[in-house]
Amino acid sequence: MAIVDFRITRFQFARDRVIGDSQVRTDDVHLAALELIDGAGRVGLGFMQSLFAPLPDEAELIRIFAVEIWPGLDGQEPGALAHRVARPRGGNQRRSGIPVEEALQHAVWDLFAKQVGLPLWQLLGGRRSKVRAYASGLDFHLADDAFQALFAHAASEGFTAFKIKVGHAEVERDLHRLDLLAKAVGPDRTVMIDANEAWSPKQTIANLELFRRAGHPIFWMEDPILRSDIDGLRLLRGTAGETLINSGEYLDVSGKRALLQAGGADMLNVHGHVTDVMRIGWFAAELGVPVTLGNTFLEVGVNMALALPEVEWLEYSYQNFEHLVEQPYEIRDGFIHGSQAPGHGLVLSEEARAAWRRPEVLERSALGDAPPQHRLTGVL
Repeated sequence: MAIVDFRITRFQFARDRVIGDSQVRTDDVHLAALELIDGAGRVGLGFMQSLFAPLPDEAELIRIFAVEIWPGLDGQEPGALAHRVARPRGGNQRRSGIPVEEALQHAVWDLFAKQVGLPLWQLLGGRRSKVRAYASGLDFHLADDAFQALFAHAASEGFTAFKIKVGHAEVERDLHRLDLLAKAVGPDRTVMIDANEAWSPKQTIANLELFRRAGHPIFWMEDPILRSDIDGLRLLRGTAGETLINSGEYLDVSGKRALLQAGGADMLNVHGHVTDVMRIGWFAAELGVPVTLGNTFLEVGVNMALALPEVEWLEYSYQNFEHLVEQPYEIRDGFIHGSQAPGHGLVLSEEARAAWRRPEVLERSALGDAPPQHRLTGVL
């Protein structure tokens, strides 16, 4: 059944903590929900997000969407849109004036899966219903006590794998954070680190050896060096021993393919675009390269993780978005479970729409307190 209407709801609120890495930080949330509606009233949901600057007013979001995006959706079948092969050339190869691309994929695939009555992960071919999750703090800018509290709580919830941000100007602080993590989560843990391209290849080798000598075996290093330094990534793969090189986060599908063909990754890091993730996931499977799902909004990436054969891990980073939907994905005993409902399983909460909708841009001072944490209470 064809798409006949759309709805956009703008949200803006304070985060419950500063998040960031060695390169960036942010303490506000700027996002909008996109809902695509078919002739039977079924709704496909996606979220668009701006990390560092407010989204335009709601009316402007709607105007831009109506001009740039809606003509290609109106009257179209979601299943056809989900599978359509585009031929981007020249001026057709451009980004929208609003960050809607990922939200659009989520909404189209959600609506398609609802129309055929299947959970999205099953529609994509998945046969298992859960995947291991690791707790990720986005913790670079947290004070030590908040850092320890976050990861101690994650351990109490059943997580056994933890990723921290590294890449400080003084590597001794990275080592200090690894020491704090060990105290917070105890032994028999799996530890990943993410430098967000802060190091050179030789720095990475030296830092990894420093961490090992201090008693911190590292399961994987994520984006330790520049994404374009494929020779450096191959060097690290050959010198890192048991530590895996997890890369590809910052590359588009073409870049990820080139990275895999050049042998620059032990593990390929993908994110939230359903169609793109499945495309590169199939290629990674042909090469036998494991895929990991990095941060996706409200963990919607669990649907792709369950459908791809090489995915062993999905990232959960306590971003306090769960109040936006009626029911977030279940996380239990270190695993995240796919929804059994048709679609991707996330439904916008009408209570959240009433409480946190912000049609116009607010100044930082007008945001007030952060929404209550649904998974993390009284820790930070």
